[in-house]
Amino acid sequence: MRPTMPTIAIIEDEIAIAKLYKLKLELEGFGVEIAGDGVEGLRLIEKIQPDLVLLDLRMPRMSGDEMLMKLRAKSWGTSVRVIILTNLSRQEAPASLRFLNVERYVVKANHTPAQIVAIIREVLHV
Repeated sequence: MRPTMPTIAIIEDEIAIAKLYKLKLELEGFGVEIAGDGVEGLRLIEKIQPDLVLLDLRMPRMSGDEMLMKLRAKSWGTSVRVIILTNLSRQEAPASLRFLNVERYVVKANHTPAQIVAIIREVLHV
């Protein structure tokens, strides 16, 4: 029996991008769930307890950095691994991110989906 692959939550408001990463990660054997904003994202993370969250920053209803602050404020949310996956440069990113324990900060436009998968594998040690 094969060991279970990690589960990833993608919190991304651009549905085409979310579906692209979902398909790529599922082809790699990961379990993947999608939420379209920070409000849905918090609910999803609490429900599925993913091994990793790919989190966009600019989203409607609740931004990624606001969602991450709320996640980190919950006792179960302090240990959730998060990779910021955005098109904001580090200079444009909210300063609060420095204090919210993220594994990586990745600019989408500078990385192919295959490179994102490699980063995820490195972070999760799979």
